[in-house]
Amino acid sequence: MTEASRSLRTFSVLVDDLPGVLNRVASLFRRRCYNIDSLTVGRTQQPGISRMTIVAEADERAGRLIEANLYKLVNVRRVDDITDRASLERGVALIRVACDAAQRVEVLQLCSVFHARAVDVAPSSLVVEVTGTRGKIDRLVTLLKAFGVSEMVQTGTIAMARSVVSEGRSYTLSPRTTSTSESAPEEAELPPGTALPPGTALPPGTALPPGTALPPGTALPPGTALPSGTALPAPNVHG
Repeated sequence: MTEASRSLRTFSVLVDDLPGVLNRVASLFRRRCYNIDSLTVGRTQQPGISRMTIVAEADERAGRLIEANLYKLVNVRRVDDITDRASLERGVALIRVACDAAQRVEVLQLCSVFHARAVDVAPSSLVVEVTGTRGKIDRLVTLLKAFGVSEMVQTGTIAMARSVVSEGRSYTLSPRTTSTSESAPEEAELPPGTALPPGTALPPGTALPPGTALPPGTALPPGTALPSGTALPAPNVHG
Protein backbone atom coordinates (compact mmCIF):
# COMPACT_ATOMS: atom_id res chain seq x y z
CA MET A 1 0.00 0.00 0.00
CA THR A 2 1.45 3.37 -1.01
CA GLU A 3 1.66 6.42 1.26
CA ALA A 4 -0.95 8.25 -0.79
CA SER A 5 -3.50 5.43 -0.62
CA ARG A 6 -3.24 4.91 3.13
CA SER A 7 -5.88 6.40 5.41
CA LEU A 8 -4.11 7.65 8.55
CA ARG A 9 -5.85 8.95 11.65
CA THR A 10 -4.22 10.81 14.53
CA PHE A 11 -5.29 10.25 18.14
CA SER A 12 -4.26 12.35 21.12
CA VAL A 13 -4.59 10.23 24.27
CA LEU A 14 -4.08 11.32 27.88
CA VAL A 15 -3.11 8.43 30.15
CA ASP A 16 -1.86 7.84 33.67
CA ASP A 17 1.93 7.77 33.92
CA LEU A 18 2.11 4.20 35.25
CA PRO A 19 4.03 1.06 34.27
CA GLY A 20 2.24 -1.15 31.76
CA VAL A 21 -0.04 1.51 30.25
CA LEU A 22 1.90 1.67 26.97
CA ASN A 23 1.79 -2.11 26.70
CA ARG A 24 -1.98 -2.21 27.21
CA VAL A 25 -2.57 0.46 24.56
CA ALA A 26 -0.29 -1.28 22.04
CA SER A 27 -1.93 -4.64 22.81
CA LEU A 28 -5.35 -3.15 22.03
CA PHE A 29 -4.21 -2.21 18.53
CA ARG A 30 -2.61 -5.63 18.08
CA ARG A 31 -5.77 -7.51 19.12
CA ARG A 32 -7.95 -5.37 16.84
CA CYS A 33 -5.46 -5.72 13.93
CA TYR A 34 -4.91 -1.98 13.51
CA ASN A 35 -1.47 -1.05 12.23
CA ILE A 36 0.27 1.70 14.22
CA ASP A 37 2.17 4.02 11.89
CA SER A 38 3.80 5.96 14.74
CA LEU A 39 3.44 6.25 18.51
CA THR A 40 5.04 8.82 20.80
CA VAL A 41 4.70 9.25 24.56
CA GLY A 42 5.75 12.22 26.66
CA ARG A 43 5.02 14.14 29.82
CA THR A 44 2.42 16.89 30.04
CA GLN A 45 2.10 19.96 32.26
CA GLN A 46 0.13 17.89 34.77
CA PRO A 47 2.16 15.60 37.06
CA GLY A 48 1.33 11.93 36.64
CA ILE A 49 -0.31 12.41 33.22
CA SER A 50 1.33 11.50 29.90
CA ARG A 51 0.20 12.22 26.36
CA MET A 52 0.30 9.61 23.63
CA THR A 53 0.12 10.66 20.02
CA ILE A 54 -0.91 7.65 17.94
CA VAL A 55 -1.06 7.65 14.15
CA ALA A 56 -2.80 4.52 12.87
CA GLU A 57 -4.13 3.19 9.58
CA ALA A 58 -7.91 3.46 9.88
CA ASP A 59 -10.90 4.91 8.09
CA GLU A 60 -13.54 7.05 9.80
CA ARG A 61 -15.58 4.10 11.07
CA ALA A 62 -12.51 2.29 12.39
CA GLY A 63 -11.41 5.55 14.01
CA ARG A 64 -14.62 5.68 16.03
CA LEU A 65 -14.12 2.07 17.13
CA ILE A 66 -10.51 2.77 18.16
CA GLU A 67 -11.64 5.77 20.21
CA ALA A 68 -14.37 3.77 21.95
CA ASN A 69 -12.03 0.86 22.71
CA LEU A 70 -9.34 3.15 24.11
CA TYR A 71 -11.86 4.54 26.57
CA LYS A 72 -12.38 1.01 27.91
CA LEU A 73 -8.81 0.89 29.23
CA VAL A 74 -8.56 1.71 32.92
CA ASN A 75 -5.70 4.21 32.79
CA VAL A 76 -6.95 6.17 29.77
CA ARG A 77 -8.25 9.60 30.82
CA ARG A 78 -9.17 11.24 27.52
CA VAL A 79 -9.16 10.39 23.80
CA ASP A 80 -9.36 12.91 20.95
CA ASP A 81 -9.39 12.02 17.26
CA ILE A 82 -7.83 15.19 15.83
CA THR A 83 -7.53 13.95 12.24
CA ASP A 84 -10.16 16.31 10.87
CA ARG A 85 -9.49 19.16 13.31
CA ALA A 86 -7.09 22.07 12.97
CA SER A 87 -3.97 20.85 14.72
CA LEU A 88 -0.21 21.26 15.02
CA GLU A 89 1.87 18.23 14.02
CA ARG A 90 5.63 17.91 14.23
CA GLY A 91 8.26 15.26 13.76
CA VAL A 92 12.06 15.20 13.78
CA ALA A 93 14.35 13.35 11.38
CA LEU A 94 18.12 12.88 11.23
CA ILE A 95 19.34 12.15 7.70
CA ARG A 96 22.88 11.13 6.77
CA VAL A 97 23.63 12.28 3.21
CA ALA A 98 26.57 10.95 1.23
CA CYS A 99 28.32 13.92 -0.37
CA ASP A 100 31.83 15.19 -0.96
CA ALA A 101 33.15 18.69 -0.45
CA ALA A 102 31.98 19.80 -3.91
CA GLN A 103 28.38 18.69 -3.28
CA ARG A 104 28.20 19.91 0.33
CA VAL A 105 27.30 23.49 -0.58
CA GLU A 106 24.49 22.33 -2.82
CA VAL A 107 23.08 20.04 -0.10
CA LEU A 108 23.21 22.83 2.48
CA GLN A 109 21.43 25.23 0.12
CA LEU A 110 18.72 22.65 -0.43
CA CYS A 111 18.35 22.09 3.32
CA SER A 112 17.99 25.82 3.97
CA VAL A 113 14.83 25.87 1.87
CA PHE A 114 13.28 23.38 4.33
CA HIS A 115 14.76 25.19 7.38
CA ALA A 116 16.90 22.12 8.07
CA ARG A 117 20.42 22.33 9.48
CA ALA A 118 23.59 20.32 9.44
CA VAL A 119 24.42 18.82 12.85
CA ASP A 120 27.45 16.73 11.88
CA VAL A 121 29.95 16.95 9.03
CA ALA A 122 32.42 14.31 7.83
CA PRO A 123 34.72 14.26 4.77
CA SER A 124 32.31 12.10 2.76
CA SER A 125 28.94 12.81 4.40
CA LEU A 126 26.90 15.13 6.58
CA VAL A 127 23.95 14.66 8.93
CA VAL A 128 20.93 16.90 8.49
CA GLU A 129 18.30 17.60 11.15
CA VAL A 130 14.85 18.63 9.98
CA THR A 131 11.70 19.37 11.99
CA GLY A 132 8.21 19.62 10.58
CA THR A 133 5.21 17.75 9.32
CA ARG A 134 5.39 14.31 7.75
CA GLY A 135 4.96 15.79 4.28
CA LYS A 136 7.78 18.28 4.72
CA ILE A 137 10.20 15.59 5.91
CA ASP A 138 9.22 13.25 3.09
CA ARG A 139 9.78 15.93 0.46
CA LEU A 140 13.25 16.72 1.77
CA VAL A 141 14.19 13.03 1.88
CA THR A 142 13.04 12.61 -1.72
CA LEU A 143 15.30 15.44 -2.89
CA LEU A 144 18.28 14.27 -0.85
CA LYS A 145 18.08 10.79 -2.38
CA ALA A 146 19.62 12.27 -5.51
CA PHE A 147 22.86 12.69 -3.53
CA GLY A 148 22.48 9.42 -1.62
CA VAL A 149 20.81 8.86 1.75
CA SER A 150 22.89 6.29 3.62
CA GLU A 151 21.08 6.40 6.97
CA MET A 152 17.95 7.92 8.47
CA VAL A 153 16.08 7.91 11.76
CA GLN A 154 12.75 9.60 12.37
CA THR A 155 10.61 10.19 15.43
CA GLY A 156 6.89 9.63 15.57
CA THR A 157 4.47 12.49 15.19
CA ILE A 158 3.55 14.70 18.13
CA ALA A 159 0.31 16.62 17.72
CA MET A 160 -1.83 19.15 19.55
CA ALA A 161 -5.21 20.50 18.53
CA ARG A 162 -5.38 24.22 17.84
CA SER A 163 -7.64 26.33 20.03
CA VAL A 164 -9.18 29.75 19.58
CA VAL A 165 -7.85 31.25 22.80
CA SER A 166 -5.63 29.03 24.92
CA GLU A 167 -3.00 31.49 26.13
CA GLY A 168 -2.77 31.55 29.91
CA ARG A 169 -5.31 28.77 30.34
CA SER A 170 -4.74 25.13 31.14
CA TYR A 171 -7.18 22.37 30.28
CA THR A 172 -8.68 20.12 32.93
CA LEU A 173 -9.30 16.42 32.53
CA SER A 174 -12.88 15.65 31.67
CA PRO A 175 -14.75 12.67 33.14
CA ARG A 176 -14.29 9.32 31.44
CA THR A 177 -17.13 9.53 28.96
CA THR A 178 -17.18 8.10 25.46
CA SER A 179 -18.02 10.75 22.89
CA THR A 180 -19.01 8.16 20.29
CA SER A 181 -22.05 6.86 22.14
CA GLU A 182 -25.23 8.70 23.02
CA SER A 183 -26.07 9.12 26.66
CA ALA A 184 -28.94 7.02 27.98
CA PRO A 185 -32.12 8.87 28.99
CA GLU A 186 -32.48 9.46 32.70
CA GLU A 187 -35.26 7.61 34.46
CA ALA A 188 -37.92 9.70 36.18
CA GLU A 189 -38.92 8.81 39.72
CA LEU A 190 -42.13 10.04 41.33
CA PRO A 191 -42.08 10.58 45.10
CA PRO A 192 -44.81 8.90 47.21
CA GLY A 193 -48.07 10.84 47.35
CA THR A 194 -47.64 12.55 43.97
CA ALA A 195 -51.00 13.68 42.58
CA LEU A 196 -51.16 13.17 38.84
CA PRO A 197 -53.55 15.41 36.93
CA PRO A 198 -55.99 13.78 34.45
CA GLY A 199 -54.47 13.11 31.04
CA THR A 200 -50.84 12.85 32.28
CA ALA A 201 -48.46 11.13 29.82
CA LEU A 202 -45.67 9.36 31.69
CA PRO A 203 -42.27 9.09 29.96
CA PRO A 204 -40.61 5.68 29.50
CA GLY A 205 -38.77 4.47 32.58
CA THR A 206 -40.92 6.34 35.11
CA ALA A 207 -40.77 4.67 38.53
CA LEU A 208 -44.21 4.61 40.17
CA PRO A 209 -44.20 4.43 43.99
CA PRO A 210 -46.51 1.89 45.71
CA GLY A 211 -50.05 3.14 46.20
CA THR A 212 -50.03 5.59 43.28
CA ALA A 213 -53.55 6.50 42.14
CA LEU A 214 -53.73 6.92 38.38
CA PRO A 215 -56.41 9.40 37.27
CA PRO A 216 -58.55 8.84 34.15
CA GLY A 217 -56.70 9.52 30.90
CA THR A 218 -53.20 8.68 32.20
CA ALA A 219 -51.04 7.43 29.29
CA LEU A 220 -48.72 4.62 30.32
CA PRO A 221 -45.74 3.89 28.05
CA PRO A 222 -45.23 0.31 26.81
CA GLY A 223 -43.52 -1.96 29.32
CA THR A 224 -44.41 0.08 32.43
CA ALA A 225 -44.24 -2.11 35.56
CA LEU A 226 -47.01 -1.20 38.03
CA PRO A 227 -46.13 -1.73 41.71
CA SER A 228 -48.51 -3.41 44.11
CA GLY A 229 -51.29 -1.17 45.37
CA THR A 230 -51.51 0.99 42.25
CA ALA A 231 -55.08 2.27 41.86
CA LEU A 232 -56.16 2.02 38.24
CA PRO A 233 -58.90 4.32 36.94
CA ALA A 234 -62.32 2.82 36.19
CA PRO A 235 -62.94 2.13 32.48
CA ASN A 236 -65.29 4.45 30.65
CA VAL A 237 -68.16 2.14 29.74
CA HIS A 238 -70.17 4.92 28.15
CA GLY A 239 -67.49 5.86 25.59
